[in-house]
Amino acid sequence: MANKGQIGVTTENIFPVIKQFLYSDHEIFLRELVANAVDATQKLKALAASGDLKEEIGDLKVTIGLDTKENTLTIADEGIGMTEEEVDKYINQIAFSSAGEFLEKYKDQIGNIIGHFGLGFYSAFMVSKKVTIETLSWKEGAKAVKWTCDGSPEYTMEPCEKASRGTVITLYLDDDSKEYAEKSRIEGLLQKYCKFMPVPIIFGKEQEWKDGKYVDTDKDKVINSVEPLWTKAPSELKDEDYKSFYRTLFPMNEEPLFWIHLNVDYPFNLTGILYFPKLKDRVAVERNKISLYCNQMFVTDHVDNIVPDFMTLLHGVIDSPDIPLNVSRSYLQSDASVKKISTYITKKVADRLESIFKEQRAQLEEKWDNLKLFIEYGMLSDEKFCERALKFALLKNVDGKYFSFDEYKTAVESAQTDKDKKLVYLYATKAEDQYSYIQAAKDKGYDVLLMDCELDAHYVNLLEQKLTDIRFARVDSDAVENLIPKEDRIKPEMKEDERYDLENLFKAVLPAGNDYYVVGENLGASSAPILITQNEFMRRYREMSALGGGMNFYGSMPESYNITVNMENPLVSKIWEAKLADVAPQAELPAEAPSDASEEEKTKAREAREAVRKAHRADVESFAAGNEILHQIVDLALLGNGMLKGKALADFIARSQKVVQDAYLK
Repeated sequence: MANKGQIGVTTENIFPVIKQFLYSDHEIFLRELVANAVDATQKLKALAASGDLKEEIGDLKVTIGLDTKENTLTIADEGIGMTEEEVDKYINQIAFSSAGEFLEKYKDQIGNIIGHFGLGFYSAFMVSKKVTIETLSWKEGAKAVKWTCDGSPEYTMEPCEKASRGTVITLYLDDDSKEYAEKSRIEGLLQKYCKFMPVPIIFGKEQEWKDGKYVDTDKDKVINSVEPLWTKAPSELKDEDYKSFYRTLFPMNEEPLFWIHLNVDYPFNLTGILYFPKLKDRVAVERNKISLYCNQMFVTDHVDNIVPDFMTLLHGVIDSPDIPLNVSRSYLQSDASVKKISTYITKKVADRLESIFKEQRAQLEEKWDNLKLFIEYGMLSDEKFCERALKFALLKNVDGKYFSFDEYKTAVESAQTDKDKKLVYLYATKAEDQYSYIQAAKDKGYDVLLMDCELDAHYVNLLEQKLTDIRFARVDSDAVENLIPKEDRIKPEMKEDERYDLENLFKAVLPAGNDYYVVGENLGASSAPILITQNEFMRRYREMSALGGGMNFYGSMPESYNITVNMENPLVSKIWEAKLADVAPQAELPAEAPSDASEEEKTKAREAREAVRKAHRADVESFAAGNEILHQIVDLALLGNGMLKGKALADFIARSQKVVQDAYLK
C-alpha cells in the first residue's frame, strides 16, 4: 500500500527556490545525479572492504538510459541502495545528507564520497515534471521501495518489484527541457562533468561500421576513465604518459613544454597535473584551461580563486575534496585553505622551474621564448614568486645567448658602467627595426638584450627595483654616446636665440601632430647629422599605459621625440651656415611691461614681443621649406625610425632620385 506525505522543508515549496536560485545552470542536474550514484557505489566498496558486506559486489557501474520517445532519462547504480526509512530520512528531509554520517563511520575505507549537501538529488526537478526513485538496500531482508514526486511538496512511497541492489532514478522531462532527451546533449554533458569519475559510467553501446552505417555492438560504451593520470603516483609514470594525457585534455594543442605533478595529502588533499603550454602567439593567450575536480567530478574551469592570476596561463587539472564550494558545488567560497592551496601550487611551480634551471639549463634556454611571458607575468604579479624567479629567470641578448641575472652582470659590468657607477643594460624590442642602433652599440663594445615581450615595459621597471645599481635603456632612446655616459660631454656653445632658431628650423620640416624636443650636441663629424629618439621614461610609461596599470595619463599624451642635431656633422654645419647667411638675426624684442603696468599694457607688450618672434620664426620656416639638404637629412632620420609615410615618403623618393641623377649625370 502506498504511503503519502509531505517533504520536510521549512518553506511551502522548495522547488522554485532550487530551480531559480540554488542551481542557476540547469545542465548540472546530470552531474549531481551521477555523483550521487557514484557515491552509493563507493559506499558499497567501503562496506565490502570493511567486511560488512558479505555478498559479491560484481563489476560495479553507473548506467545512463535515455528514452527519446517517452522523454525520460534514467540514472541507475548498483550501490548500497536505500531502505524505506532511509528514503524518508535522506530524501524527504531536504538537506540532511548521508555522506557526512557515512564518512565518519567508514573513514578508513573510503576517501572520495562526492556529495556533501543532500540537495543534489533535487536538482532533478529543474528539468523534470515528475521524478521516481526505485531502490533496494544492501541490508539483509530489505524490501524494494518506490518514491514518486511531481515537483510539489507531496510524494508517494510504495513497495516495488526491483530485484537487484541499488537505485534507479527516472526523470520525466518537462516540455521546456526536451533537449535533455537528445543523445548528443547527454553524451556531451557526461563528457564534460563525468569524464574522470571513479566508477565506470555507461551510456549506450559501442558502435562499428557495418553495411555503410554505424550500428550498435553488444559492448557497453564507457564514457569515463576511472583512473585518470593525476590519481597515479608520479614514480609510475613516464613522459609519454603525461604527453598522452595532455592530448586527451587538449587534442588540438601543440605538445606542452613540461609539466608539474601535484600530490599532497597534508595539511590539505590536492592532486593534479599542470602543463606549461607553448605560448607561440603571446597576444592570444588561452586562459581558463585549468579544470577543477572534486574527487574526479568536474566542478569548474574558472580557478581564479585557487591559483594566482598568472598561473591561469597554465593548462591542466586540479583535484581536491578540501576546496570549499557553495551548496550547488558550482562556485568557490572564500576560505583559508584556498590560500594555502594557492601558496602550495605557487611553490611547486617555482620549485619545478628552479630544478630545470639547475639540472636542465639547455632545455630551459630552448623553451625560454615560450616561457618568458608566464614568468614575467608571475614576477610582476606575485611577490613570493618573484623572489624565487630571480634565481632562475633568464636574459637573452640579440645574438641569442642566454644569461642568468648574476651571469649577465658579470659579463657587461666592465664595459657598461657609467660615470655614476651605475650599470646600464641596453635592450632592443625589435632587433630588425633597431638594427642600426644595435650595431652602433656593438661597435662601442656594448651588449644588447632582446626584450620583445608584451610585458617588458613593466618588467624592466620591476628589475630596476629588484637589481642593485642597475638601469635599463632602450638602445634607440638616445645617441649611443649618451646611452652610457663615461664623462660629462662638452655641449656646443649656442646662445638662446640660436637654440631657438635651431628648434624652429627642424620643427618646420618634421611631421605635425607630435611633440619634439630639439637639442644640439657634439657627436663627431662622422656621426649621423640628426638622431630621432624617444625619451626612455616617457616611452616606457606610454607602453605601460597601453597595457593598463593606472597610467592612462601617459597614454593620452601625444607622441614625444628627442631630435638630437649633431652640430659637428658637415651637412648640419652647411645648413647652419646657409641659415646664418639667408636669415637675418631676430630684431631686438620690445621691452616688457613694468610690473605696475595695467593688464592691458602687459598684454600689448606681450603681443608686440610675440609679433617679433613670429616674424623671425616665419623667416626661419621659409628658409627650411626651401632647403633640400635639410629635408633630406630629416627624411632619412624619419625613414630610419619608420616615421616617413604618405606624401612625405613620395617626396623623399623623388628628391633622392634627383640627387642621384645630379651626382652621376653632371
